[in-house]
Amino acid sequence: MKTLILKSVLFGVLLLIIGCKSTNDPSAWNDEKINKWFEEGEWLNGWTVAPDPSINRKEFVISYFANKERWDKAFTYLKTTDLQALEVKKHVIDEDKLYATVTSYYTKSRDVARFEAHRKYIDIQYVISGEEMIGVAPATSKGEILQAYDESKDIEFMTVSDGVELKATPQKFFLFFPSDIHRPSLSVVDSSQVKKIVVKVKIN
Repeated sequence: MKTLILKSVLFGVLLLIIGCKSTNDPSAWNDEKINKWFEEGEWLNGWTVAPDPSINRKEFVISYFANKERWDKAFTYLKTTDLQALEVKKHVIDEDKLYATVTSYYTKSRDVARFEAHRKYIDIQYVISGEEMIGVAPATSKGEILQAYDESKDIEFMTVSDGVELKATPQKFFLFFPSDIHRPSLSVVDSSQVKKIVVKVKIN
């Protein structure tokens, strides 16, 4: 009898541990929970720009809770900074763990722009003014390597076999993970000027 009771208690404890893990570990969350958390938007820390629907929500929720302080600093920076007035240069937010690059350029034709990917940082890409198209493709569509990975710049260039183009405007932002090959700075129709900020969030 005592053995049966002990087994029941141990089984109950095991179920409790599993339940806690599924509640607290975002990698165990189902789509409904992920979508609810994402759409509530507390993680934006008051920044009112909308996330693009292309964002991989599961990958983001896992990354967010792995480095919550880092992500919170990133979105707080975007909310509290006068982005229009930001100087075109690199802006350090938290040493090498979090920084932003601000650039101003004219959009490019598709025969000039190349697809790129990163390994150490995640991109928050936001067009401050102007508009552009961004090509997006999964890592599985990687084709020919045009420029080998440069660790000092955390970038490599390649062709892709598949992908889509998404329009970037000041009304929304994008997140690109290492699994997201992307080709930013493309002209919507004709070449036009864009001011853009890319916040680089270190993965580890």
